[in-house]
Amino acid sequence: MDNPHENQDNIFTMTDPQHHREYAPLSLVQSYWMASRKGREMPRRADIDPRGIETALEFAFILERVSAGVTRMRVAGSHLHDILGMETRGMALSRLFEDDERLRVARLVEQICQTPATAEVEMCAEATSGLPKQEARMVLLPLTSDLGDVSRILGCLIAPGHVGPTPRKFGIRDVALVPLEMSEDAKPREPDLPPMLRGLAERREQFIGAQRKADKTIGAPIGEALTNPKRPHYLRLVATND
Repeated sequence: MDNPHENQDNIFTMTDPQHHREYAPLSLVQSYWMASRKGREMPRRADIDPRGIETALEFAFILERVSAGVTRMRVAGSHLHDILGMETRGMALSRLFEDDERLRVARLVEQICQTPATAEVEMCAEATSGLPKQEARMVLLPLTSDLGDVSRILGCLIAPGHVGPTPRKFGIRDVALVPLEMSEDAKPREPDLPPMLRGLAERREQFIGAQRKADKTIGAPIGEALTNPKRPHYLRLVATND
């Protein structure tokens, strides 16, 4: 018998009633970021006031893009410390992920900063000896620096329940990438990816008419998965009029 869920869209929503309480801080951070835009494409780093997300500070963090695909934690809540079991200031975002996911994370950072776009990430650390399976969700929201470049990211990550022995490293299940100010005829800037990531870039034409192609997969996993059609895609483009 066919699996009735086989073809369902696997992009999660933060308002899913089943997870509303556990993941409520994600929605709070997203709403605060939206309100801080004040009609602009995105807020400035200076616009982010911790008092505006006080109940989510434990899960929130701010990244700085220091080079192509590379970020460092500038501010991070205690939840990330609990997940990694160590001080997170100055740490790369990729430290949260399995080694074979790190180029994907680098590519995602470039998409967020150069498109620019927001991202919602569904993550999972599989069960191993002595460690239970751990689900997690994260939002990444671009910010401009004092110089006007898109080199800061406001983030929020939640791994509900008991984390277990640390550090926990996650795999990426799915990413919903939402280009800012997308419209039917918009042609967002094509990310200028460095050579090591350029093979993973999308053609500009894939962004055109994004509302008609909201379910089109634009990312291809790297390495072995590039030649393995059975491996699921992890990155989707989502159009929004908000």
